[in-house]
Amino acid sequence: MDRARLHEGIRRMRFEELLARQTRGELGQEAAAEMLGITDRTFRRWRDRLRDEGVSGLDDRRFGPSGRRASRVEIERMLGLYRDRYVGFTVKHFHEQLVKRHDYVLGYTVTKVHLQRAGLVRVATKRSAHRKKRPRRPMIGMMLHQDASTHAWLAGVDRQDDLVVTLDDATSAIYSAFLVDEEGTASTFRGLREVVSRHGLFCSLYTDRGSHYFQTPEAGGRVSKTQLTQVGRALKQLGIEHIAAYSPEARGRSERAFRTLQDRLPKEFAMAGITSVEAANRWLAETYIPQHNAAFAVEAEQEGSGFVQDRTGAWSDILCVQEERIVGNDNTVKWHRLCLQLPPSRLRPHFVKATVRVHEYPNGCIAVFLGPHRLADFNADGTIAQTIFQAA
Repeated sequence: MDRARLHEGIRRMRFEELLARQTRGELGQEAAAEMLGITDRTFRRWRDRLRDEGVSGLDDRRFGPSGRRASRVEIERMLGLYRDRYVGFTVKHFHEQLVKRHDYVLGYTVTKVHLQRAGLVRVATKRSAHRKKRPRRPMIGMMLHQDASTHAWLAGVDRQDDLVVTLDDATSAIYSAFLVDEEGTASTFRGLREVVSRHGLFCSLYTDRGSHYFQTPEAGGRVSKTQLTQVGRALKQLGIEHIAAYSPEARGRSERAFRTLQDRLPKEFAMAGITSVEAANRWLAETYIPQHNAAFAVEAEQEGSGFVQDRTGAWSDILCVQEERIVGNDNTVKWHRLCLQLPPSRLRPHFVKATVRVHEYPNGCIAVFLGPHRLADFNADGTIAQTIFQAA
């Protein structure tokens, strides 16, 4: 027995050394398992035991019952909680809630095993042949994904909303997420403004070929590089490359994120008692996004950042809808159903027949420009909010 224990200790030390090398990327999992003389499956099982139970989890199970065997009382409490309050949760999500809300100390693996034995969750089906994923960008800020998902996000609310998410390719960290009635140009600008204001300008944006992102001359064909949407125009002005996805598989990073969000968010909203879009968006920004990133974001391959600060602040007047208008004979600008009255200015007596540029921001506010000169700001209802170059 003593010789067996010695052999076990040596093998455990060897495993911890090889696991550390595999984690650092110096060894593949298959190579590490082969060096130990075990299968990939055993290697993964030992790794999970070490994560869930610590070093004692590597003890040889043949030397008698473990002193860490889960108590039947705690297992029954866990199973009861799942049946009564958490039906439909994934094991990972359920285990997180147990630890956070119910002073639960058992590991993820033992929880999963007993849920499966009780028939409360299904054993995962065997995955199909491995498909190599597209490599991530090595640094944050090099590529961002933006996408939206229509879903019944709020429990007890008889409608579906769009969740607009902007995340980093290098880490899968979510930078912006909010609910809107329907995704479009305004929601795209809102998400981009939230990212740029906090992190800076980035290198490229990867999106689907929705009509607010791209002009597509032929249905199902290639997007136009010359006919730009408002979003395309803004990204070009900022020097951000806009990349179109031509298949759902190409958006795999965001598709996987949405599968997680669709499973978790409705349950989290319900537990928090959230039933309105306004409350949901506050909670997403203040509570959920930090928790999600802590649980699911990965480390970037390289240190550093592709984000750069726009020290001129020009992005705030670029990430918005921009259109030209001709000033009318009464010195007003027609903007959709609004009539914007231009105030007196020191630039010239009036602007009749002048070509001006109207900016509409995601919050509904409006500004009118003559070249680089900002003539006036208006509220969303068309009333003047602030005037520039007022007459003395």
